[in-house]
Amino acid sequence: MVFRRSSKPTIPPEWIIVGLGNPGGEYRGTRHNVGFEVIDLLAEKSKIKLDRSKHNARYGIGKIGDTTVLLMKPMTYMNLSGRAVAPMAREHNIKPDRVLVIADDLALRLGRNRLKPGGSAGGHNGHKSLIALLGTEDYPRLKIGIGSANGNTVDHVLGSFERDELDVIKLAVRNAAEGVETIVNQSLEAGMNVVNVG
Repeated sequence: MVFRRSSKPTIPPEWIIVGLGNPGGEYRGTRHNVGFEVIDLLAEKSKIKLDRSKHNARYGIGKIGDTTVLLMKPMTYMNLSGRAVAPMAREHNIKPDRVLVIADDLALRLGRNRLKPGGSAGGHNGHKSLIALLGTEDYPRLKIGIGSANGNTVDHVLGSFERDELDVIKLAVRNAAEGVETIVNQSLEAGMNVVNVG
């Protein structure tokens, strides 16, 4: 008789935390990729390995505090983010109000964060794709201000931060991560009290 070692039961995630960005080394550190930076920080703090690939995304499942979450970075490029997020949410039976999306925002001054329970795309191509494929605007989003463009918008969002902006954006990324931790372990309202300051 052969005895097989039983594997640990997998606890399904209660939240999907999505950081939007563009894959590839040439986009690392750009304004459009601050969502990826928040996911990387959360993964590091919570020791969640982003070592799985499915639905055009890199992701990992683990705990933030007492809550099981799925951290993911779509590998689709920004304007097709919904193609990764929607099937992942369906597979794990996560409703849109438990899909928290972190992305850059041109309308917010550099380093200012805003957490909202829903809303329009506001011209952001990542949110346009998500709204179209999730079929709703009612999913929480954490916006990280990258400052408005003085010239070409595409050049601005795909450009790197200036040296004197780096400390400000690092604080914003840290604040966003703390906001996520508060949301998943307490509530969206408690997360707003952490994020929506200044």
